[in-house]
Amino acid sequence: MKKWKKIVFVTIATVSLTACGKKQESNTGQTEIEFFSQKKEMKSTLEEIIKDFEQENPTIKIKFTNVPDAGTVLKTRIASGDVPDVVNSYPQNADFQEWAKADVFEDLTKASYMSNLKEGAAETYAIDGKEYSVPLTSNAWGFFYNKTAFEKLNIEPPKTWAEFATLVKMIQDKNEIPFAASLTTTDSWSLNGYHQLAWATVDNGFIGANKALVHSPKGGIKTGNKDFKEVVERLNLMRGTAQKNANGATYDDAVATFANQKALIFPQGIWALPAIQNQQPDFEIGMFAFPGEKVGEELTVGAADLAVSISNKSKNKEAANTFVEYLTTKEAMQKYYDVDGAPTAIKSVETKGKFPETEGVTQYVFTDKQIVWLQKDWNSEEDFWHATVDYINSGNKTQLAKNLNSFFDTMK
Repeated sequence: MKKWKKIVFVTIATVSLTACGKKQESNTGQTEIEFFSQKKEMKSTLEEIIKDFEQENPTIKIKFTNVPDAGTVLKTRIASGDVPDVVNSYPQNADFQEWAKADVFEDLTKASYMSNLKEGAAETYAIDGKEYSVPLTSNAWGFFYNKTAFEKLNIEPPKTWAEFATLVKMIQDKNEIPFAASLTTTDSWSLNGYHQLAWATVDNGFIGANKALVHSPKGGIKTGNKDFKEVVERLNLMRGTAQKNANGATYDDAVATFANQKALIFPQGIWALPAIQNQQPDFEIGMFAFPGEKVGEELTVGAADLAVSISNKSKNKEAANTFVEYLTTKEAMQKYYDVDGAPTAIKSVETKGKFPETEGVTQYVFTDKQIVWLQKDWNSEEDFWHATVDYINSGNKTQLAKNLNSFFDTMK
């Protein structure tokens, strides 16, 4: 599960840390570099990949750091100048962009291993024309659905927004519940993708959506705007169509509601698949993307999930580059993909026929039908989540516009 958390900039005067970030030569003469990971759910797989790397590169030792609350720890360490040699961070986030501009990370634009990535994968996150990260995988957002129930009810995934609205009505007419959802403030992040894609499909993608939201005049989000009305129409599809007491349900409750067939559609990112499967559902799972106005205008939203950067201050850049290059190989990323299932940017990895449950969405990753999370142009995001569920619970359009203007006006 990936929560897109509000960005917090940490400034400290004095930090007392252990020597975990120090570069050193081991007693065996090996060069030791530190790899800092934020992927706690992939810890064991990354450990296997590191073991394989060390066997192939006996002169290099990887110190693998995987700690609780890794995001906060990383911010603290970078603020204190204690930057790990190789860092797993998120290049779409504002904190990473600030770090890159401050020369915290190495410019990897001309690194030979960048050619192992699909065209455009790294360029998406370029800053002033320079690439500071290697995006190895991407997440994506869409709608899980109960394929078995859909077939029994003789209904199909929608290809347009009008078809989606009709589909929800048909499900209700058959005395079924359309959506499994969590409409609480605490888990409001879970519908972040829904609200972002509503704006993106209405306003022609990332640029158009952010032009309306964060690059518009102060107070420019108005209830009378054509795009606002169309976004509200899409948000309205979630109003009164989720399971009973959804406004008090947690994310885990929503997962269980879908897995136990108490609702037929679960709006969520592909990262939810393991949680759903852990419930041992007795049906076939599928996914579809957020439909557009016309056929072929569907979109998904996502961004780099496992991405790595090299510290500009690393004392062992050659060893760090050797490790990062290894991560771009089929040997390393096939092992990672076969467990994680997140679409990979590495061209040599075999993905055909694997993870069919999410294929309805992942087929669009690394294409023009995937936009980057809109918060790439924001300096925070949590209030946007809250505005989403507040509206779905209340239906107050005036308040929604007010909440969005209050949020985005601070960035204008």
